[in-house]
Amino acid sequence: MSSENAGRVALVTGSTQGIGKAIAEHLAGEGFTLAYHSKSSVAAGRKLAGGHANASYTQADLADQSEASGLIAQVLSHHGRLDVLVNNAGISATIPHADLGAASPETWHALYAVNVIAPWTLITAAEQALRSSSTKECSSCVVNISSHAGVRPKGASIPYSVSKAALNHMTKLLAVSLSPDIRVNAVAPGLVDTQMTASWVAAQKLWRERAPMKRAAQPEDIAQIVSMLVASNYLTGEVVLADGGLNLI
Repeated sequence: MSSENAGRVALVTGSTQGIGKAIAEHLAGEGFTLAYHSKSSVAAGRKLAGGHANASYTQADLADQSEASGLIAQVLSHHGRLDVLVNNAGISATIPHADLGAASPETWHALYAVNVIAPWTLITAAEQALRSSSTKECSSCVVNISSHAGVRPKGASIPYSVSKAALNHMTKLLAVSLSPDIRVNAVAPGLVDTQMTASWVAAQKLWRERAPMKRAAQPEDIAQIVSMLVASNYLTGEVVLADGGLNLI
C-alpha cells in the first residue's frame, strides 16, 4: 500500500462489479480512501465499502442529473475532500448499425444522459473540491472510462459509439480547461471479460483469433492503466486505447 496516497479520496462510479470494481480495489490497494457507487446493487456496495477503512458507498441513478450532483455532495459530506474521480458507469444498447430506424431518439437521449451528460455533471460538481485538493506535486485528476467504439467505427450501436466519442472529445477539451490543477484522461477498452460479456461469443472469438494479445482484457488490465494515469503528475488529455492491439490488424 502506498503511503503517499494516505488520506486521498477516489470516487469510482459503477464500482460494485466488473471494471469499476477492479479499479476501486486497485486504488484502495494503493492507499486511496474509496467512495463506491452504483445505481442498484446496494448490498454489494455496502459490503465492498465495509471491507476498507473509511470507505463509503452511495447509491445514485446517474440518468438523473440531480442524483449525479447529489452523489458528489454526499461524497464530500462524508469524506470532506475529493482527489480522483473515475467516471466508469455507463450504459449500452445493441442495435445493428444499418438499422437506423431502430436507433430511436429515446435511445440516443438515454445513452447521452448517462455516458456524456452525467460525467459532465459529476466533473462540474466536483471541480472546486478537486482544485482544492490539488497540489503542484500531486495534481487531482479525472479518468473517464470510454470505449474503443468511440475511437474506431465499431461498437454495439451507433448511438453508443457516438456517446463514447463525445466522452473522448470532452476529455480533451476539459484537459485544457481544467489544467494545470486537474488532469483529465480517458481509457478506451476493447472487449473486457466481465459477467456482461461472457455470452458475447463472436467478440470473444474475434479477440482470441485476431488481437495480437490473443485475448480480451481482464478488468485488472484496465485498472492498471487507470492507476498509471492517476499516478502520473504530467499526463493529461490522453485517450488510451486498450484493445490488446486489435486496432493494428
